[in-house]
Amino acid sequence: ALWGIRHPDLFRVDRRGVVLVGLFGGICVAGFEIAYQFAIAGVGVAGAAALLYTAPVLVAISASIVLGESLTPIRLLLALGVMVGAALTVSGGSGVESLFASDKQGMILGVAGGLIAAVSYAGTTLIGRYTVPRYGAERVLFMEIVGATIILAVLLPAIGRPPEPPSGSGAWLYMGLLAAGTVLAANFLFFGALRRIEAAPVSVATTIEPVAGAVLAFALLGQNLTTVGWLGLLLVVASVSAGYVGEAVTTTQPHEPQSDLPDRER
Repeated sequence: ALWGIRHPDLFRVDRRGVVLVGLFGGICVAGFEIAYQFAIAGVGVAGAAALLYTAPVLVAISASIVLGESLTPIRLLLALGVMVGAALTVSGGSGVESLFASDKQGMILGVAGGLIAAVSYAGTTLIGRYTVPRYGAERVLFMEIVGATIILAVLLPAIGRPPEPPSGSGAWLYMGLLAAGTVLAANFLFFGALRRIEAAPVSVATTIEPVAGAVLAFALLGQNLTTVGWLGLLLVVASVSAGYVGEAVTTTQPHEPQSDLPDRER
């Protein structure tokens, strides 16, 4: 709110932008935030990360249909490599403490939450790819956060989970650092990537974040990984690294001038 008051130009968005970014983008952000918490609580960090890794395939296919981006065999292979690695990570994990009435209930809600989070993440990627070149990263991020905040302010009390303010100065400091680092900084970097490369490789590259979460869960929460789990992590990292290398080679190769073809919108 304070950022919007200091920068009123962030509100200068046409009706189409309000609907696409504020409404649909807000739904995706709000859906992700709720669903991913259920996934972590139900199946643990590694399990939630594995389910989130279905997003690159969703983005690659959807970007090909909606945005006209090329669905190359390499992109699909890398995305599938990430998914296989994530599955190996989960199959080699243990030490998840269930927060639900039973392990079965936790598994069902956790899997459902992870899949909803993946769909929401894929939707955010596609919306960002289309809207960031038109409205700018700051405006898109601001509108999505405003939309998600309004949606959560209505939805959470309706389902009996009204938000509670942090208790104490330490909790407020934690919330401030969380907002500055994992929300603002992460999203600015994410949308900056969408300006430069297509949506599918962006989604594959950002899957390194849940891998880091799985490693921290192993180190801090005692969610152990077997040899199979570590092999899965290595496969994920290898797939992500291959995606970086392939995209760098593609963007640095010289192209022959083709005057008979129109330039793509930038």
